[in-house]
Amino acid sequence: MSELIHHDKAFQKQDNVFLNGKKVQSKKTKSGVRYYRKIGLGFRTPKTAIEGDYIDNKCPFTGIPTIRGRIYKGLVISNKMHRTIVIRRDYLHYIRKFKRFEKRHKSLKAHCSPAFRVEPGDVVTVGQCRPLSKCVRFNVVRVEPTKVQGNLKKQFVMF
Repeated sequence: MSELIHHDKAFQKQDNVFLNGKKVQSKKTKSGVRYYRKIGLGFRTPKTAIEGDYIDNKCPFTGIPTIRGRIYKGLVISNKMHRTIVIRRDYLHYIRKFKRFEKRHKSLKAHCSPAFRVEPGDVVTVGQCRPLSKCVRFNVVRVEPTKVQGNLKKQFVMF
């Protein structure tokens, strides 16, 4: 993870790690002392969160937020924002009058930790957490190995 360049001007450190030798809540890794945790719910902590050197206070594995509430699976539409991705969730809505289903979709924004490498077309699992910004209320907890090809904005894919 040494290729990751920090553009933040302030000194970057984890809140739970005391840099002058004491051990507070952190665990020793190859790269030194690093705080990480298990988020539960059957999700594993990625190796890049344990062995990496990134600092992200909004990461569920190395930061403050906890995952609680809803867990969704969706298709990544865009990753152009800094550490934020846009996810499209497709679903079927039943129309009683015609006894048929219609296709609908919703898009939501989720914080993507530097522990994950996400590109448009990837399928991700997101978990709800406290509001991280004006419109971000979800955090990426797993990236699925499947990838969707083609026009992502027009394609209907259910999980």
